[in-house]
Amino acid sequence: MLTKWSPFAISFVADCVFFINLCSWIFKCGCRSLWAGADMACNIHMAHAKHCPFCAHGSVGQAAVMIAIIAPQIFISLRTPWNWPVRMLAALAMFPLVEGVAALVLGTADGYWSN
Repeated sequence: MLTKWSPFAISFVADCVFFINLCSWIFKCGCRSLWAGADMACNIHMAHAKHCPFCAHGSVGQAAVMIAIIAPQIFISLRTPWNWPVRMLAALAMFPLVEGVAALVLGTADGYWSN
């Protein structure tokens, strides 16, 4: 039986596994998949480079972004009247949507894309 929590659980696993991949795609910071070195090549480790906004804000910044992602996933999973496939797709869609907005906000605030 599919529970109300399963859309959140599945989407949360996707968040955790692919968070760094989406970060790397957005910021071109050098991060890699968790299984391919993670942040070992991130520009955060280069003293004179612009630093990836997610890494530059450390664990607190990354946790804030993750909370911003999972809050709507929990709401969608538990509070919407939609059937399971729709809740699943909507919860999964929150990952790139919210992480993209967070990247835009932090990247702009940090001047990451400015010359």
